[in-house]
Formats: sequence, structure tokens, C-alpha cells
Amino acid sequence: MALRPVLKFPDKRLRRVSRKIEEVDDSIRELARDMCEVMYDEPGIGLAAPQVGEDVRLVVVDTEWTAEDAERNPLILVNPELSEHEGKITWTEGCLSVPDFEADVERAERVFLRARDLDGKEVEIHAQGLQAVCFQHEVDHLDGVLFIDHISRLKRSRYVAKRKKQQKREEEDAG
Repeated sequence: MALRPVLKFPDKRLRRVSRKIEEVDDSIRELARDMCEVMYDEPGIGLAAPQVGEDVRLVVVDTEWTAEDAERNPLILVNPELSEHEGKITWTEGCLSVPDFEADVERAERVFLRARDLDGKEVEIHAQGLQAVCFQHEVDHLDGVLFIDHISRLKRSRYVAKRKKQQKREEEDAG
């Protein structure tokens, strides 16, 4: 089976607010499996359902994994919510949906995450550093927010112009 494609900026579906998952059924479990496959294949450390075209509140995260590491232990988070934002940290972020761009983003250094797993059990994590940044980045996706929304207007407009040129070249190459 082919991997689900990752939506790329400026796809409008990335800007939709995702709906709460009322019941974890086989389709949600399959989506979570697919998302893990895509995340590791890209490779990345997090992926939100909107990035693969699904407008549900589901994210997968594995901040311990590296492309050289065979061990995989993804967190699968249903309806994640963040609270207790503390401190500030600046992290250089990238995104599978924002190709060929990284930027420094200021986030909370520590957060508290509450979610459910695929079995309906409550998950509570006090996160800091990379894991806190990743949680904030992925939950933003569920609210239709991209990391480029957190950078200066000038840097964002430069990226948007660069991305438009890329898309035009891609369309010309395909046509």
C-alpha cells in the first residue's frame, strides 16, 4: 500500500481546525498506523492528521527516534490538549508540510499535555525541551496553524514567494 502524501503549504486543508475524535474505531487506528509510517519514512519526529488530509485531532510523535535508529516508540495522541505553558525557548523548527524551510520559533519551554491513547486510556505528560516544542508544533496543526505563523512577517513573505516559485516550476515540470 502506498504511503499517504503529506500536504504541502499553501494547501488550504492545512488551515482547517480539526474536529474532536468522539470514538476511536478501526479507521482511526488505521490512520494512526499510516501516520506513523509516513512520519518515519519522511523522516520526521511528529505528524498531525491534517498533514495527511484528515481533519481529526490526532497526532503521532517520536522525539527519541532518529533516522539511524531502528527502535521506534511513537506516542499516538488522540484529542491532545496543552496547558501549563512555562518558560520560553527558541528552537529551530522545520515541518514536513513546509518544505525547504527552517526558522527559529519561540515556544513555551515546558508544557503539560493531556490526551487519550488508541485504547482510550488517559495520557498525561509533563514535557520540556524538544518534546514540548514538538507537542506545541503538532497541536498547532490541529488548529490550522503552521510554524511559519510564528515568525516575522518579512521571513514568512520571503518563504511564501520562494514557495510560489517552487510550485510554478513543479507545475511546469509536470505539464
